[in-house]
Formats: sequence, C-alpha cells, structure tokens
Amino acid sequence: MAISVVISTYNHPRWLEKVLHGYTLQTFSDFELVVADDGSGEETRDVIERFRADHPKIPLNHVWHEDQGYRRQTILNLALQELSHDYLLMTDGDCVPRPDFLAVHMEQAEPGYFLSGGYCKLPIELSRQIDLDDIASGRAFDVAWLKENGLEGASQQFRLGLTSPWNTLADLLTPTKATWNNCNASGWTKDIIAVNGFNETMQYGGSDRELGERLWNSGLKSKQIRNRAICLHLDHKRGYKNAEQVAKNKALRQNVIDKKIVWCPDGIIKSPVPPSS
Repeated sequence: MAISVVISTYNHPRWLEKVLHGYTLQTFSDFELVVADDGSGEETRDVIERFRADHPKIPLNHVWHEDQGYRRQTILNLALQELSHDYLLMTDGDCVPRPDFLAVHMEQAEPGYFLSGGYCKLPIELSRQIDLDDIASGRAFDVAWLKENGLEGASQQFRLGLTSPWNTLADLLTPTKATWNNCNASGWTKDIIAVNGFNETMQYGGSDRELGERLWNSGLKSKQIRNRAICLHLDHKRGYKNAEQVAKNKALRQNVIDKKIVWCPDGIIKSPVPPSS
C-alpha cells in the first residue's frame, strides 16, 4: 500500500526544507508528497524546485493558490483532490518526521479507523539551530542531544525517548484522546472525501479536530499512536491566531458534536447535502 503525504505550509521556507529532508530518510519508501501551499512566495517555490531536482525519485506535487489571507482549509481541500493513493497522512511544514514515521503509520493503518500521531515540540532557538545534517545523522531525534541544546519539558523528552514495547504500552495507557490533528494524522482518502473534507467556514483553531469529529460521527474509530509516530514540531509565530475566531470555531465544533453532523456544506463540494442525497 502506498501513502499520500499532505504537507500544509505558508511562508516558512527554512522550516519546509528541513521537513522535506526528513522524508528522504524514511524507512518506508512508497509515498508521494503533496505540498498544500496557502499562498507562499518565491522562496518556498525555490525550496520545492531544489528538492525536486535533488530527489527526482520522490514524487512531489505543489498545490498552490494566491495569498488572500488565511485559507488553509481551502488549500487542503484542493490538495485532497490531487492525491494518487488510497491512504493519506496529514502533516505540517513545520513537522520534521522521524525516519520510522511513515512506517509506523503504514503498520497501524486499518479499515474503519484513523490514526492520531504525536510530536516533540522544540523551542524556537533549537528549531532554528537544527540543520539538515542533524536530521540526516539522527542527532535531531536524540533526546540527550536535544536536552544539551535547549529542549525542556519531561513529556516531550519522554515521548521521543520511548522504544518498543514501551511506546505501544504508553499509547494504550494514555488518557489523551486519539483526535485528528493536522500535524500528524492519517486515514483512508475515501473516508475524508466522504465527509466532504475540511470546513472552509472555519479559520485557525480546531478545524482539524472538527474534521475528526465528523469522521467519528460517520462511524469511524480512532487509534492512538502518539508515542510511536513522532515528528519534531519546529516553533514559529502564529500571527493569524484570533481569539474571536477560535471561539467561533469552538461553537461550530460543538454543533457538530451535538447534532452528530457528518457532511460539511462548505467543504470540497459546496452543497448542503451529499450529491447522492
């Protein structure tokens, strides 16, 4: 089985370069990359073109639209229509995958489920410091090296440092719910299409969770792999975060939960009901 990796990005070319480099080191090799670009400039395009030239065996599709403000859900819906494979993984252009990242998702993929992965969040200075050689050598995923270079927080170190079978046990015992998080979640392409993708009415703050809640409402279950499928989350400012919009999104999500809504009217297809209804 092959996998389509959807990477959302917006004007973080240095971060995206590190993320793309992480996919050249994956132990699982049957995948394509689809960069969902919410209107980035030429620096991002240059990073993508260099990657294509340096790694011609890795398919990379750059799905872009004009910058008209925050339209992440729109570009993700466009990207969903460009996928080549039956299984997809959703991640971000600031999340560097560990070499076993795709292998874990593929091992755990199961019909009727989506998977919820985890991350180790790095401070801003360490995010800047890590370079391509640190990623290629494995230093970037070594807890001792990260601690020496500024990583704090026991939970971050714990998750990254776990090995089998303790990481599997931690996933079974964690009280954290297995939600759909765009930085690290995977599922069957047909399942995401069936609920009409992302809700374009929503702005930043919970739109990924809302998709997962509609997937639950459709009958899917979710599986926790947050201590097994790990990426490094590079820090950055979020100038698009808006408290009023976050509150509005929470209300929309609560409506989805209360009414067990499956179909999103403002998704891939702009319709109040599915085409077959």
